[in-house]
Amino acid sequence: MHEQPIQTVQVPDDLHARAVTDTFRLLADPTRVKLLWALLHGEHSVGALAELVEAGPTAVSQHLSKLRLAGLVHTRREGTYVFYRAEDDHVRRLLTEALSHAEHATGTAGEGEPGQHRYRA
Repeated sequence: MHEQPIQTVQVPDDLHARAVTDTFRLLADPTRVKLLWALLHGEHSVGALAELVEAGPTAVSQHLSKLRLAGLVHTRREGTYVFYRAEDDHVRRLLTEALSHAEHATGTAGEGEPGQHRYRA
């Protein structure tokens, strides 16, 4: 006997399902997750980001370029410096939930204050 199909669930259409997978594919790199998280909390230069995520400036620039092309990162030029920022509340919530899930999955949730997570929006 077969279970009856669920009538009340509306699955995403192809356009939105592809947009989600494109976002997840873009974020499927630890350095990009770190960069985007840092940029959701403030504006930074490539040099500062490279130091923060412990990666070379060239690699950081390449990652930032991909994030910028996807519309997740914005730039501001000041003289010869370019500063990057991210202001997408949807991405902030997505990363916050993903990092909270990672804490629970790795057993590191709740190591600080009770009920507190290291990664908060």
